[in-house]
Amino acid sequence: MECHIAEPKLAGKGKKRIDWAENDMPVLRLVRERFQKEKPLKGLKMSACLHVTAETANLCRTLKAGGADLMLCASNPLSTQDDVAASLVKHDKVKVFAIRGEKRDTYYDHIKRAILHRPRVTMDDGADLVSTVHSEFPGQVGEIMGSMEETTTGVIRLRAMAKDNALKIPVVAVNDAMTKHLFDNRYGTGQSTVDGIIRATDILMAGKTVVAAGYGYCGRGFSMRARGMGANVVVTEVNPVKAIEAVMDGYRVMTMKEAARIGDLFCTLTGDINVIRPEHFKLMKDGAFVCNSGHFNVELDLPGLEKMAERVEKEVRPLVDAYVLADGRRIFVLAEGRLINLAAAEGHPASVMDMSFAVQALTTEYVVQNHQELDPGVYEVPASIDEWVAELKLKSMGVAIDKLTAEQVKYLSSWDMGT
Repeated sequence: MECHIAEPKLAGKGKKRIDWAENDMPVLRLVRERFQKEKPLKGLKMSACLHVTAETANLCRTLKAGGADLMLCASNPLSTQDDVAASLVKHDKVKVFAIRGEKRDTYYDHIKRAILHRPRVTMDDGADLVSTVHSEFPGQVGEIMGSMEETTTGVIRLRAMAKDNALKIPVVAVNDAMTKHLFDNRYGTGQSTVDGIIRATDILMAGKTVVAAGYGYCGRGFSMRARGMGANVVVTEVNPVKAIEAVMDGYRVMTMKEAARIGDLFCTLTGDINVIRPEHFKLMKDGAFVCNSGHFNVELDLPGLEKMAERVEKEVRPLVDAYVLADGRRIFVLAEGRLINLAAAEGHPASVMDMSFAVQALTTEYVVQNHQELDPGVYEVPASIDEWVAELKLKSMGVAIDKLTAEQVKYLSSWDMGT
């Protein structure tokens, strides 16, 4: 089996982990049952650059059930669960190139191996796969029917490519599906980020001043969960509309320069670069914790912090590095600035990934069936997919909702019935 994983002997443990996650993914299970019968992806070569977790493994199982010839590589060096990677290779015959803690060169080598698989359809978590195809393998661009992107960061990159006329394939912004960002980003990121921080540090959140950089759906979710654990939450923003929303949701809103002086814990959730910089680090109190829950570690200017530091004490606690400044103050950086919820915890709970990955699978089928009508660009997920996933999720939770009567349908489509 073509693969590069850490330890094949972990396959048994990984299978248990994957099966446990499947218990909480009923919508994706229904998609897999249909795919098994209909084989909508039969013979389709696919490459996916995703977080290699138990939830992702159930997506891979679904794509394989649909007939796909799948290769998987990691979308973040610290997000791979090595036992899951081993199980996918042994039990599901997925070609996996992912090792937890892999160096940058290995990370990009794995992405290139996924490209050399010559996929007709790709999946991305951050757009590294698609951008590498365009920059280093332009001859293969014409072979790709389309791609799916699951992160805010990736969608931002892809829209920038489209604006510059650099994007040569159609990409569906799965991240922007209602059943993805309203739930995965908010409830998944919110819970798993707090989980990762506590696992890494063992701190008490209650009474801490927690600074959330960014008030998109990930920032909303993290702020809500941190406040729920008793933290005093401060939000920093660059978007005035989001800033007003944060104020009206009851949070203090201020600049990062102001927040740097009072924060005990800082978490970036923006998708942008250098959100916390040396000008902020120099104002922080001794013992401040800094972490990131945006896709890439560039949200923290760690090279700038390292230049400021008199020394760096690695692993003062697993996944915690202490940057000691000249005056003796220590700034604790969690998980090397990588995704704290995946580096220090297990990522989003399976229940919320159930919807996101059901959308991924169904959007793959949509791209295969409609690629001839899709020009290069960034597309929204069809509303019919969003609604179908939401309906099934409600059904799996035992929740029923009303339906419009014929009279109500007529009223909503008319204009002549006033007061």
